Parts: sequence; structure tokens; C-alpha cells
Amino acid sequence: MSVLENWDEWKNFLGDRLHHAQNEGMNEQVINNLAFEVGDYLAKQVDPKNVQERVLADLWSVASEQEKHAIASMMVKLVQNNGSH
Repeated sequence: MSVLENWDEWKNFLGDRLHHAQNEGMNEQVINNLAFEVGDYLAKQVDPKNVQERVLADLWSVASEQEKHAIASMMVKLVQNNGSH
């Protein structure tokens, strides 16, 4: 099963990557920009695997560039307390 198929596993996966980036000294702006790039890639290249991802994909499809950056930033906030620290 892919990490994308289970919402909680996906959040934990992202949380692990976030903590790793922070431990490597990446600042919040760089992390948010990377989250935007990942979100844009997923929206264009990957079919949503669960209801939550479908909602994100639908929101992404109608969002302006500024709104997409806001979604990416909110995803970073969402996963801050996920993953293994």
C-alpha cells in the first residue's frame, strides 16, 4: 500500500520530512515553497487516493497562485505534530 492511500500515513510521512528539513536548518519560507512545489506536482501528476486528497486536489484546481501557497502553508502547519520527532 502506498503512503498516499492512507491520510494518517501521508500526514506522518510529511511530518517526518518536515522535521528532517527543520533539523537540517531549512527555514519556514523555504519549507513552505517546497510544500507548494510538492502540492503542485501532486495536483498535476498524481490521482488522489483518498477523500482528503480529493478535497485538496479540488481546492488546488480552483485556487489562485496566492491561495495555493496558503494551502501549502496550511499543510505544513497540519503536519507539524505528525511523524516521529
